[in-house]
Amino acid sequence: MSARVVVLISGTGSTMAALLEAAQDPGYGAAVVAVGSDRESAAGLALAEKAGVPVFTEPFRGRAERAAWNAELASRIASYRPDLVVSAGFMRILGREVLDVAPVVNLHPALLPSFPGAHAVRDALAHGVRVTGSTVHFVDEGVDTGPVIDQVAVRVEPGDDEEALHERIKAVERRLLVETVGRLAREGWRLEGRHVRPGAAGNERAEENR
Repeated sequence: MSARVVVLISGTGSTMAALLEAAQDPGYGAAVVAVGSDRESAAGLALAEKAGVPVFTEPFRGRAERAAWNAELASRIASYRPDLVVSAGFMRILGREVLDVAPVVNLHPALLPSFPGAHAVRDALAHGVRVTGSTVHFVDEGVDTGPVIDQVAVRVEPGDDEEALHERIKAVERRLLVETVGRLAREGWRLEGRHVRPGAAGNERAEENR
């Protein structure tokens, strides 16, 4: 049985679209069962609907109501009984309420732990690094502090600006996320400290969620 995946987006959903395409292969091991967003105007919602995937929105209402928003988002996600939640360009910090529903996987445009936060590409350029890249990691309650699952390096070329570098990172990170989600779904995983190891523990948790 394929692992059930809920994808969270805030914008165009290009990475989500790559996951939807991969999930059409029965051997991929994961099925996208819903796409959610914090923005009713997110263009990726229309893409998901066109693909026949249920969508939902839970608009963010401000810091003062963050706990209530997290609880409502958690409830919406839980209704789809996911084995994994994938944050694919979802620009909100998720609270414990959401993290307790299912493991959350996030894609970040830098080689963590370097350059966490919302301006990773800009920060890497400002620091003058020669190599940056993309990281797939599990989400915890910090900002890009969860255990690293996989990473791919991208060289910073002379004359790069933020847009050019980010586009080259995007070209590799979609493939990285698709490969990582499929591997987690097919093989499971276990955590040893901060090390993510292949194994059955993730699959066992997935069975418990069903």
